Amino acid sequence: MSHVLTLIADPAKGGLDDSTARLARTALTELGASTTQPDWLAPGVACDIGFDRLNADQAQAAVARALAGRPVDVVAQEAARRRKQVLVADMESTIIRQEMLDELGELVGARDRIAEITARAMNGELDFKAALRERVGLLQGLPATVLTDMIGRVTLMPGAESLIATLRRHGCYCALVSGGFKTFTAHVRGLLGFDEDQANDLEAADGKLTGRPVEPILDKDSKLQALIRICSARQVALDAAMTVGDGANDLPMLQAAGLGVAYHAKPTVAAQARARVDHGDLTALLYIQGYRAGEIVTA
Repeated sequence: MSHVLTLIADPAKGGLDDSTARLARTALTELGASTTQPDWLAPGVACDIGFDRLNADQAQAAVARALAGRPVDVVAQEAARRRKQVLVADMESTIIRQEMLDELGELVGARDRIAEITARAMNGELDFKAALRERVGLLQGLPATVLTDMIGRVTLMPGAESLIATLRRHGCYCALVSGGFKTFTAHVRGLLGFDEDQANDLEAADGKLTGRPVEPILDKDSKLQALIRICSARQVALDAAMTVGDGANDLPMLQAAGLGVAYHAKPTVAAQARARVDHGDLTALLYIQGYRAGEIVTA
């Protein structure tokens, strides 16, 4: 079959069964597609359904409608070259649970204000650079050591360890590219084994934060350029890369890669990304590529 549709549930909850797979196949056949029997990548969690004679976008939309209300993610794509050679990942609210600027805001009594700006910027309602400068300005006067002190608040998203360990075992180059701060990306890179990390820095003087980010600010265009740079350096086509993120500053790289995944993303991002994961954990990115449960490195 020329195309494959993958159904994925949250591994912590399961709930993907034969009846759901049958509904998906019916939605495809009603549009004239020929389909295969479900190939279970992980029982109760993920399965592939091969199909022909139907566009991937049509297939994905039709099955998503048929399964509306069920906690199942749906991704359709060409079957060839689905395993990617490069991963470029956002960090905050993607690889880790936190937005670290929001955490820092708590120290100056401005968590709610900063969190509101963060949410609006990530949904594309505010210019990212201006929003970053505004939020960082509220941190003026904090000890420069505060970033290192906050590392203990970082917690990984479910599936993060398995995602990076599995991809690296299979030769995939993994990069962490964040609009957040280098202190945190360096920490997460060390925890998970990313091949590289790129992020912003905060200006400091006399042992205190000045309230200004170091220019130039890493933004959506920088993320896209990082994807292009990494693929070029490794002589890998963009369609052999996967990107993942949740915010508006991730959209250009999500749309440029062979497969861009909006992960538990803001509404405007989820609406524009080629693929979305709303229910599964980060191992969904492995199932999308056709990895089976037995191939996934467990944490």
